[in-house]
Amino acid sequence: MLIALISDIHSNLEALEAVWDEIKDADAVLCMGDLVGYGASPNEVVEFARKRMERRAFLCVRGNHDNAIAFGAEWGFNPYARQAVRWHQRVMSVKNLEFLRKLPVRQFFTDDTGRGYLMIHGSPRAPLDEYIFPWYSDEEFRTILSYVRQDDLLLGHTHVPMLKVIGERRVINPGGVGQPRDGDWRASYALINTEKEPPNNVEFHRIEYDVEEAARKIVEAGLPRFLAERLFEGY
Repeated sequence: MLIALISDIHSNLEALEAVWDEIKDADAVLCMGDLVGYGASPNEVVEFARKRMERRAFLCVRGNHDNAIAFGAEWGFNPYARQAVRWHQRVMSVKNLEFLRKLPVRQFFTDDTGRGYLMIHGSPRAPLDEYIFPWYSDEEFRTILSYVRQDDLLLGHTHVPMLKVIGERRVINPGGVGQPRDGDWRASYALINTEKEPPNNVEFHRIEYDVEEAARKIVEAGLPRFLAERLFEGY
């Protein structure tokens, strides 16, 4: 079984389409949230995801930007993100906003070997908001995993790829599809191949996409230019 992991698309249709070309043959696609926010193609991204969820094993949880746009929960956002949230709320269709409102905060998945995964955007302690970074101590990861009954914890939110192995358990973040923040502008995703033994059956991948077009759309929409410029820097 081949399982594709994606997260933090952030209304970047060009990045999502490039990644999808690479993962479309996977047996399952697991998305750790933030379909929308920041970028200029929120309706297109939601419709892309929604149509594929209707036809295949494609699971997605709600991220903090999905939540902010769907419910107006923008407190704690920086000015750039807040401006993008309000723009999204103006341009998104009612159907797509309703879709975001119905996304679960937690989702569970079991692969063909019986290994269980908990999907969540931030952390099990604060599902929408807490950042879990790869440089945290093993002790901190053990504390985080104490809230989880499944074998593995799948996260997003930081936009930074991560594989942390604690005993026989793992914390995995595939990085950001639409707005990477690890210094590499290319769209990030991960693949789990269950024919191989864990923990070494996770592969991280990067793919180039039409970043110029994604940035052009942001500027053309009247969103902060900073949100376009950061795409080129991977930050």
